Amino acid sequence: MSKLRILIAEDHETVRTGIKMLINAQPDMEVISEASDGLEAISRAQSLLPDVVLMDVSMPGANGFQATEKLNQTCPQVKVLALTRHRDKAYLQQLVRAGADGYVLKQSPAEEMLRAIRAVAAGGQYLDTSLTGKVLAGIAGEHPSKDDRQPWISRREEEVLKLIAWGNSNKEIAAKLDISVKTVEAHRANAMRKLDLHSRIGIVRFALLQGWLEED
Repeated sequence: MSKLRILIAEDHETVRTGIKMLINAQPDMEVISEASDGLEAISRAQSLLPDVVLMDVSMPGANGFQATEKLNQTCPQVKVLALTRHRDKAYLQQLVRAGADGYVLKQSPAEEMLRAIRAVAAGGQYLDTSLTGKVLAGIAGEHPSKDDRQPWISRREEEVLKLIAWGNSNKEIAAKLDISVKTVEAHRANAMRKLDLHSRIGIVRFALLQGWLEED
């Protein structure tokens, strides 16, 4: 029986080494390559076409969301299993939209990750079993089809969130976009509701994950 070919994308060497030892101890899987940042993960996955990429969400170069989205576009046959410590619904939603096939928490038992690898390699989807039914229900059906052109948040809502993340007040945003302060507040509230964000800090964190704060 051929083994599942796994690529580990994780920027912490100690964590990466531990995961590699665990996977290579399994009779049905092996680690064929490693990457320490998102860009390296994209390059190696495109070259080697592993069965599963175990993708850390927070990495330099390109984060796990960006790398997952790129792989989903260029080599959709490669399955991506996101590995993160974050339980937030916003992370789940974004990974689903990027095309991840599974989501496992770093703090879960090792057996959880191994089950997830086997599940996504077999063509299924996997969400960490420690997540509540309420959270899972909240993201069910949110993966857009390739023909779905409806935006997750509107362009204007995205503009407002970007400006908030850059530290602009509602009044400053209204002036920049030539809209009223009340309209800014409405866009902000709608976007935060859709993304399940609850504070300015949450908006900034989401903006960082999107790469919005890296723009010139």
